[in-house]
Formats: sequence, C-alpha cells, structure tokens
Amino acid sequence: MCSSKELEFPQIFIEYYHGFSISKTIFTACELGVFDLLHEVQEPLSAATIASRLSTSEDGMERLLDACVGLKLLKVELKNNKGYYSNTDVSTMYMVKSSPKTLYYMAMYFSKVSYMCWHFLPQAVREGKCQYERAFGKSSKELFEAIYRSEEDMTNFIHFMDSTWNICGKDIVEAFDLSEFHTVYDLGGCTGSLAKQLVSTYKESTVTIMDLPKVVQTAKKHFVTDKEQQIHFLEGDFFNDPIPEADLFIVARIIHDWTEEKCIKLLTKVYQSCRPGGGVLIVELLLNEDKSGPVISQLFSLHMLVHTEGKERTPSEYTKLLTDTGFRDIKVKVFGKMYGAILGRK
Repeated sequence: MCSSKELEFPQIFIEYYHGFSISKTIFTACELGVFDLLHEVQEPLSAATIASRLSTSEDGMERLLDACVGLKLLKVELKNNKGYYSNTDVSTMYMVKSSPKTLYYMAMYFSKVSYMCWHFLPQAVREGKCQYERAFGKSSKELFEAIYRSEEDMTNFIHFMDSTWNICGKDIVEAFDLSEFHTVYDLGGCTGSLAKQLVSTYKESTVTIMDLPKVVQTAKKHFVTDKEQQIHFLEGDFFNDPIPEADLFIVARIIHDWTEEKCIKLLTKVYQSCRPGGGVLIVELLLNEDKSGPVISQLFSLHMLVHTEGKERTPSEYTKLLTDTGFRDIKVKVFGKMYGAILGRK
C-alpha cells in the first residue's frame, strides 16, 4: 500500500524520469576530463579555471560542476562567493581514468554505445531484437568490428570489460573452493583480469585466456607483464575453433549474450573438453526466480535486448542449460554485489 504522502507527490517518478539525465551528467564529466583534471592538480579549482583548462564555456561548466556536487561526486567550497571544486573520495577511486578501480571506460562505453541503443528500446520491445542497426546504421557484428579496427578503441573497450573484475573479481573466484582445478581456461577472458584474481588466490593453478586474435594481441601488448607466469593466451573463436582440455572452464559474461541454441552449443563443447571431475564456472547477473528483481539484473536484461541476442536468466534457467549439456551437481552463489556464480561438475 502507498502512503498518502506518496500519492500526494510522485517523488519516485520524478527521480526515475531524471535517471537518464543523471547518467549523462556523469558521462559528460568523465568525457570532458573534469575528474582527471582535479586529480592532477590536487587542489580546488574555480569553474572559470576548469572551463579554461578543458576548453568549455564557463557557464556550462559551472552548471555541470554544480550537478556533480548534487550527485556527491564533487565537493565545493565558497571563497568570496565563488565556488572552488574538488573530487570526493568516491570519484577519485572510480571516476579518475588512472585509478586501478576506474569505471571511466564503462562510462564512456555506456555513453557512446549503450545510450544510443536505449533510445530505441520501444522498437526493441516490439520486435524482440537488437537495435544497433537503428542506432548506428551497422549490425552488432559490424559495430564490434569497427571497435576492434582501431587499437585505441579496442584498448578502451577492453579496459571497460576489465573494470568490473577490478571491483567484483575476488568475490567471484572465492565463491567456491576452486583449489582442485589446476588447469583453467577462461573463455573470452580479455586481458585475464579475472584470471589474475584466480591465480593470486589459488597458487597451484594456471589459467589460459582464449579470445579472438586481435583481443589477445592487444592484451599481450598493453595489459600483461612478464611476472604473470601463471597466465597464458590462446588465440581462437570458442564457437568455431577447438577448445582444449582443462579441469575448469570460466565462462564469464558470455552466456547472457546468446540465444538458448548458441548457449547449448557452447556449453556442449565445454562439457566435451572438460576432464572427468572437472567443471564450468558461469558468472552472470542473476534474476530472482520469480523475476521480481534485482533491478540491476532486470535493467541489464533490457540492455541485452537492445545490444545482443541474449538475456539475463534465473539460477534455475542456468541450471537447466548446464544439466541439458551434461553437467551435474550444480551450485549457485548469489552475492550482494552485481554478479552471481554457478558451478557445474562433469
């Protein structure tokens, strides 16, 4: 039941309706370099100084800065009736591009790709399909080929894909005891950000990242050091190329991209390559069994609608995919953060 106060003034709808403007405010501050500049100078700056340094209008910059203060991403102090702005601790950790836990690249991808696709959500719901072509005049395959064409664009995209594991990866690899799995393959693992978390926890394990050739080449050039001797790379397309034998396969943020048919095809290949007693670890956002939440998973399911062929699923739906392809003894772990983990055994 709603309270009389809630019926009197629809506060929740006012907040929801402005959700897109909050997102774009954050994306714009990232894109213009506001957080990076303030981190670099290490002292509060006026709107005029920030505008001059970042080549924007003073009026527009002041409004943007004030909105970021309201969102608790910046602090402001008044001196002679003039505001001087600085980063908060949370923006220093997550908005500054050079931070080890930066979400800058996620913001840029959402701003330049996702934001455009979500404009066509009504069409996606009506048609039940991806909206890349409407948003960009290209199919999803053509768009990702364009992303992979430039080394800089690919590096930025890989940064975005890695950023989640910098904040959630430790929880994932510690969800179950994986110490018995010594040979691990991470399918579509980009730079091995999740793999690094795994080998730091399980010292006896080695992890091989299997990903597309351009991804592997970029990862080895920009993201991997010689010290990471437990992590190896294999160039390949896991749908079309052979998958080598291993004790454990990690399939993180992969299954939600595809139709049931393609998921079954991939998991069948994984089962065939899995050693007896081995397993598969699926990492995805999980819906409640009655699909009543969490909101982030529900929104990401819409995200997959406008972006891909796939969707987010419930634990029982993932369990069915695994049992249909031969896996048994399915265990599910749900965290308080974004992702859940499902472990199946052969």
